[in-house]
Amino acid sequence: MISSQMLKGMLEGCILEIIYKQETYAYEISKLLEEYGFGKISEGTIYPIILRLQKGELVKATVRDSNSGPKRKYYRLTEKGIVSLYEFKVNWKELEHAIKSTRDMFQSFVFI
Repeated sequence: MISSQMLKGMLEGCILEIIYKQETYAYEISKLLEEYGFGKISEGTIYPIILRLQKGELVKATVRDSNSGPKRKYYRLTEKGIVSLYEFKVNWKELEHAIKSTRDMFQSFVFI
């Protein structure tokens, strides 16, 4: 299981990527994150992130009818959201490079 501290920094970018690929709703986002190996992420964790993304004008919501049950809010990225996702990916590549550069240090860790 991924620690919550590490997860917090990653989820926003991952949610932006999911929404970039297709308009979607919170429950579907939580299911996709679980499929991608993040474990069970509740909608209660996802909603505050989505609200923050909306306040930052990175995503917009559209309410639509659902085939099963009440209406759903579908989220899509704004142009500002696409820029933010790009910046997240650039930062991710820099972090990935730094981690790979210190590979020897990580290989010497003793995992229990």
